[in-house]
Amino acid sequence: MTIYLGIDDTDTRESRGTGRLARTIAAELARRYTVTGVTRHQLFVHPAVPYTSHNSSAVIHIQEAENGAAADVFAAAKELMLADFIEGSDPGICVAAGSAVGSEVSRFGLSAKASLVTQEEARALARGAGILLEGLGGTEDGVIGALAGVGLAASGNDGRFVQKGTTRDLRGVQTVAAILASGVDRVSTREGAAVSEGTVTLRKFPKPAFIGGNAVLFVEADGDTYHDIVVG
Repeated sequence: MTIYLGIDDTDTRESRGTGRLARTIAAELARRYTVTGVTRHQLFVHPAVPYTSHNSSAVIHIQEAENGAAADVFAAAKELMLADFIEGSDPGICVAAGSAVGSEVSRFGLSAKASLVTQEEARALARGAGILLEGLGGTEDGVIGALAGVGLAASGNDGRFVQKGTTRDLRGVQTVAAILASGVDRVSTREGAAVSEGTVTLRKFPKPAFIGGNAVLFVEADGDTYHDIVVG
């Protein structure tokens, strides 16, 4: 079973971003757990929603090793977040085992992508589902994105991986075989055709979409080669 650790609103315009903090936490947790990836989830962009750059939350995916791991993950991540608290940020943290993330939590995540939702809704939903959710400073608005990210990640059909395996080590022109070996599950055209050979020119590093529980890197033909498309 997977444990989902969601964080949001941990930064300001002048500081390091939430995604970078998520990768730092993932690296620390990887000393004790099997971290399978970090996903980014886009939330509602609206003048009434305070955010720093893109209003996205980050979720760390952890393979559960033993009973009670969710509480341990929560405590370890909370300590790391408090140690790296940025004045002016409004961080929230959420941790849930996959079995605790029901359809209501996933629907909350979908709502947070398209409309205004509140802390009160997030907190009530987490209490009812037995999900660990806490604000760690400021207005604590980060609890909204943290819970929403967990709901979206648990659906297996939202966002994109900003870290999976060794994907961040790849740059420039790479073979499809190297991309698959790095941790991407499938390389595909936008139309759904699998790409099993050839080379791909990467814009930066592979950022596969999270679809059907898999990391899928979408590409477009570019002469005799391909280039990647960022989706999600």
